[in-house]
Amino acid sequence: MNEFEAGRPVVLRGGTVLPMSPRGSRRVLPRTDVLVTGDRIAAVGPELAAPEDAVVIDASGGLVMPGMIDTHRHMWQTALRGYGADWTLTQYFVWFYLEHGKLFRPEDIHAGNTLAAIEALDAGVTTVVDWSHGLRTVDHADAAADALESVPGRYVLAYGNIQQPPAEWTAAPEFRDFVRRRVTGGDMLGFQIAFDVLGDPSFPERPAFEVARELGAAVTTHAGVWGATSDDGIRLMHEHGFMTPETIYVHAASLSADSYHRIAATGGSISVSTESEQSAGQGYPPTWAVRAHGIPVSLSMDTSVWWSGDLFSAMRATLGADRSREHLEAHAKGETVTHCGLRADQVVEWATRGGARALGRDDLGVVEPGAKADLVLVKNEHSPVSFPILNPFGHVAFQAQRGDVHTVIVNGRVVKHEHRLLGVDLAAARARVERTVEHLRSTMGDEAWEKGMNPDIPSAKVLDNPYTYTDYRSDATHRL
Repeated sequence: MNEFEAGRPVVLRGGTVLPMSPRGSRRVLPRTDVLVTGDRIAAVGPELAAPEDAVVIDASGGLVMPGMIDTHRHMWQTALRGYGADWTLTQYFVWFYLEHGKLFRPEDIHAGNTLAAIEALDAGVTTVVDWSHGLRTVDHADAAADALESVPGRYVLAYGNIQQPPAEWTAAPEFRDFVRRRVTGGDMLGFQIAFDVLGDPSFPERPAFEVARELGAAVTTHAGVWGATSDDGIRLMHEHGFMTPETIYVHAASLSADSYHRIAATGGSISVSTESEQSAGQGYPPTWAVRAHGIPVSLSMDTSVWWSGDLFSAMRATLGADRSREHLEAHAKGETVTHCGLRADQVVEWATRGGARALGRDDLGVVEPGAKADLVLVKNEHSPVSFPILNPFGHVAFQAQRGDVHTVIVNGRVVKHEHRLLGVDLAAARARVERTVEHLRSTMGDEAWEKGMNPDIPSAKVLDNPYTYTDYRSDATHRL
């Protein structure tokens, strides 16, 4: 019998469980079992009785937590891992939006998505929103969806196209056909529409919002990006009735209190990409302001063309950014912070249940009976950093790394065990990525390829806002 054959029950024995339950997200359950049957968690408790054919995974000395959820990742860019390590946001715009983004073929989208999906599973990220704004044709979109469906994780395809105004590509018959063919309402591949609102008083994005409403699709948008999207975009969305509880506002790092009030009042959530905001320049990571307004938060890592592809790094960076600001502001007033305003358990919640809440999935992000069996066991008997575990939330947020992810279960299926991925053809993924890199490098030429790691910024004219699909130019455009 195959140890992890489909449908076989699994029991994780004797771990320290972080339930992340709405009844008390700080609860810790020591020496607790988790029983999985089918695609659900059947029971949580000490010394559970399990079916005779259940696979037993020794979780003692480890932490069992919900699978993590990334609500904003440009998966198609993963084939260029680390290429833009020294970029600013403006250089990113120049490279992808203005110069080389059109070079990506459908097979390149497939290569990036496949590698990103594998990378996510390896790090215990069981659900990813693929903020897929490289879909300049439906063939690219089909390639993105094919890749996601080929890797055993849970994904949401957020369809976008940076090469056209959103009102145009959402109105295209081929886009509607894609939605009809590929958006089936299944459990493992969800759907959103991804585009940005630029602040043009004529609100040219309105038709795209109307399409989203007609299709019953949530909108995810880069909001509060310094020099690109501003309070004007939030105001226009609100005045026209397009801010909903399902809307995910990515970054939201350079907004005013007025915009935060509008987001809070309409029930939306904010996806914070701290590594990105710190390094690229969207604005200071906004968790300090968002918490003051009571807005739900989820975490994301943005893109592997720059940063890490795991939420351990996101949690660590978020705690550091929030606390450093708190200390800095206190010191400026001659005061001392004696208790941190942001705790480790809160960022663990944002990385799990926060993402589930943003996606409207109360069956994800928790370890309790009836929830979907998306689980992570953090345990590494070969690492001196794996003990002692005195503060479980602090251990996850500050000590654990992707190499400590022992077992990952998605929808009841074991997809990683004893630190090795199962059912994943990493060699094939590597070959696809190598072909993508060779295509881009040969098409660009060696000189442009090398220069692209630190591209020049045009100096003879004001740089057009790459988000702008109309002739409108706001003050923000001129600041870019």
